Amino acid sequence: MKILIADDDPQILRALRITLTAQGYEIVTATTGTQAITRAVDHRPDVFMIDLGMPELEGIDVIHAIRGWSEAPILVVSGRSGAADKVEALDAGADDYVTKPFSIEELLARIRALTRRVAHEDSDPVVQLGDVTVDLSAHSVTRTRGGETEHVRLTPTEWQMLERLVRNPGKLVTRQTLLTEIWGSEHVSDTGYLRLYVAQLRRKLEPDPAVPRYLITEAGMGYRFDPDGGPVEPARETAHEA
Repeated sequence: MKILIADDDPQILRALRITLTAQGYEIVTATTGTQAITRAVDHRPDVFMIDLGMPELEGIDVIHAIRGWSEAPILVVSGRSGAADKVEALDAGADDYVTKPFSIEELLARIRALTRRVAHEDSDPVVQLGDVTVDLSAHSVTRTRGGETEHVRLTPTEWQMLERLVRNPGKLVTRQTLLTEIWGSEHVSDTGYLRLYVAQLRRKLEPDPAVPRYLITEAGMGYRFDPDGGPVEPARETAHEA
């Protein structure tokens, strides 16, 4: 699998090239925004890693350019940690965002999640949330306990939310995306809808709704489906975290 890394810091480029090459990835690098676009066209990478603060062209402009012809996953790796920067990058077409400094373990996990999405994007996956099975092809949700399987009933809106999250494993799905695609652009600021339906989904699907492992809140930005069900802190939904 080929990854294009665009960053103007030579030390970061060198460290990532060594680390990711050791993991079996083929690496292409670029040090400016213009060079990133040129090498993207020449090499057609499977995954992009883009810094936002690059010379010649900002990372946001690079993302817009890439999205004009490619659907390959874009992971932003940037020192900009503000929520506004993250939302702008995600709305421009990025699939995920990692803030510098980062651990290599987290970076590798994000890359694996994005490549899993590529593997499943042309299929209807079956995923597990603990003892719950979500079958997108069959449009069904079931729970198996003590050897017995029961159907879990979801409302049409709950299903739409769940399907959008499950089809993007590991990817942050922004509030704006969910509100626009499910309720329409006129409801883009109605974040109360999201808190309500995510809470309902957690009650029906999570092993412990108070400590969600699969349907994760990204404060101030949106939600993420974690296919690995990693442990997280107890959910604290507020008006600013929907």
